[in-house]
Amino acid sequence: MRTEEVLAATATGLWRWDNRAGTVTLDAEAARLLELPAEPGVFREPEVRSRFHPVDWNEIYGVVNLAVAEGTLAEARLRIVDEQGRVLRTVRSRSKPLAHEEGCQESDYVLVGTLQEVAEPQPGTTGAHTPITGDWRRSREAFLLDAGRALAEARSTAEVLRVAYSLSMPGFSPDGLAVFGVEGERLTIIGHHGHNMGDDGPFSDMPLETDYPAAEVVRTGRAVYLPSPDDYRDRYPATWPLARRFGRRSWAFLPLIVAGRTMGTWMAGFRHPVSFSPDERSVLTTVARMLAQALARAGVAETERELSLGLQRSMMPSLGPDIPGMTVAARYVPTGGGLQVGGDWYDMIPLPNGRIALVIGDVQGHDVRAAGLMGQLRIALRAYASEGHPPDAVLSRASRFLSGLTDAHEDGDEPETRFATCLYAEADPETGTLDIARAGHPDPVVMTGDGTAVIRRTEGGLPLGVEAAADYPATRITLGAGETIMLCTDGLIETGGHDLATGWVRLRPILERHNGDLEKLADELVEAVHGPPSHYTTGPLADRREDDIALLLLRREASTAHPAAPRRTVLTIAQAEPERIAAARTLLREMLHDWADPEQVDSAVLMLSEMATNVLVHTDGDALMAAQATGERGERRLRVEVSDGSDELPHKRRPGEMASSGRGLVLMEMLADAWGVDPRGSGKSIWFELYESSDPVP
Repeated sequence: MRTEEVLAATATGLWRWDNRAGTVTLDAEAARLLELPAEPGVFREPEVRSRFHPVDWNEIYGVVNLAVAEGTLAEARLRIVDEQGRVLRTVRSRSKPLAHEEGCQESDYVLVGTLQEVAEPQPGTTGAHTPITGDWRRSREAFLLDAGRALAEARSTAEVLRVAYSLSMPGFSPDGLAVFGVEGERLTIIGHHGHNMGDDGPFSDMPLETDYPAAEVVRTGRAVYLPSPDDYRDRYPATWPLARRFGRRSWAFLPLIVAGRTMGTWMAGFRHPVSFSPDERSVLTTVARMLAQALARAGVAETERELSLGLQRSMMPSLGPDIPGMTVAARYVPTGGGLQVGGDWYDMIPLPNGRIALVIGDVQGHDVRAAGLMGQLRIALRAYASEGHPPDAVLSRASRFLSGLTDAHEDGDEPETRFATCLYAEADPETGTLDIARAGHPDPVVMTGDGTAVIRRTEGGLPLGVEAAADYPATRITLGAGETIMLCTDGLIETGGHDLATGWVRLRPILERHNGDLEKLADELVEAVHGPPSHYTTGPLADRREDDIALLLLRREASTAHPAAPRRTVLTIAQAEPERIAAARTLLREMLHDWADPEQVDSAVLMLSEMATNVLVHTDGDALMAAQATGERGERRLRVEVSDGSDELPHKRRPGEMASSGRGLVLMEMLADAWGVDPRGSGKSIWFELYESSDPVP
């Protein structure tokens, strides 16, 4: 009897499915089983596919792809339906995928196999019902969705391994797992679960030529399934004694493939027998693919973090030797995405005249280009400072330097110039004076000896690189004994949806309650913005960040010979900058933020505004505002002076109801506790005083 007759007698047909040509060759029995004319023939793929239940077709598609990848048989049960979708019979397919000749794509293959009817009568059912392994499919899909989500969220190799160990596969969860990697020509263990300490010893440094399933999977890129101890012993007699002592019944070794390269092996061991059906192999293969992708992502992220830390260590300076009479603390907190290094920086530079330069800045952008420009700009600033130039000259030269650094766009045509904000302060440790030049950077904050934090308004110019010939006027301030100055980039202030105003409100209480330890204060400032610290550069860093942060704190130490200085602020109001009257009002209000009587604060701001406006309107020179508060809280005395270079003294007038000026001295007479006009050698000074009461008028 011929083979075809034997197959027909057992209701078994032959088919050959050419995926590349889109044709299916059937013998007579296979054609009958598929409800096609019962004679041999070649059919178009859509004509044959229409005979399968659509749910089963999706299933067989995945099974075939799995068999192609593993080089194994594709086995599945398929329901045959008529044109109305009614299920007529169920057939079992067993086929072997064969690759096309060289030069074809991996997705091109030929299936050669059999179709056999199985006794599963389902009278009256329609194609809308899916009784075959419906529960298994639903649980498998839910498991794969959860596993994919969990692996996608893992950010490190350790987290990926923890997720893999916690996976509970539907119906056949392994009790032992191991992930093998490759280093050169040797097999290593990345991680394992379900084993005792030291159990990984024999497997941790194994040559790839070893007759061991994980090594074979790396060599071939194909999965190895061992349903029983006999299968293991027969296929791998040399390494079976190593596996026997774990008491398992079944094993699956699957390749971890990324971008076509086998990067390792995933081993799943079972204490109960597992047949490794197509559905079970499909689940394991899918998990292996997700695991490989997750490990690759984690490896890239860990490499980037290592590179970032190296860049940070090379670009961020140490604070150098101690400064006599002064204490310095610094923090650098990079962004959280990608390379954790950006354009923010700080520096401390010893100067030829014995002073110290403090520099803080922010190059536009949060990428490698910004980090590179930051490094170049920092070196240039160090060079200009070491030459002995004053602060304004240092920033002017730095601006010309940065404006000359260009970078071509991707099209290679238009050059790109980035700018940078910067604050440069030259500090004299002996006197406590700081000469500050500012290029578009946030103003410094001064914490006085009594714990008050005030934004110190300073002269400023355009950001570096915007205009090659920009001017940067300097402002001199003096730190009293026990006072602290904070320099920071806008990342410390504006993170979390804040602007400069609301961000300052958030940080002010931290500054005013600090206990004098600058390191703790720096930590508290960073934690207030980004949460608890997790690792260090010159201090703790945070894991999740919206913007880079650079922070410098400088305190002039208090001593018994130099008691804490009174609260004081000074500001020049130039004729060409009348808008600085508003800055003077803000500066005075901030200095008096804890004054007992808010109405006295309003009065002081009003009188200051009148005095400064009078100078700008009635003289040709600039106005110098100086405010000082002395005494214990609740009993302080405020003295505000506005000086100018004119010898003409103001006269008290009685302005009419509609007059727009002439009320300055009248207001001072009404609101001030004391006031006066003092002639100077050149010019004059108008002043007033207010005395704080601990029981303000309601």
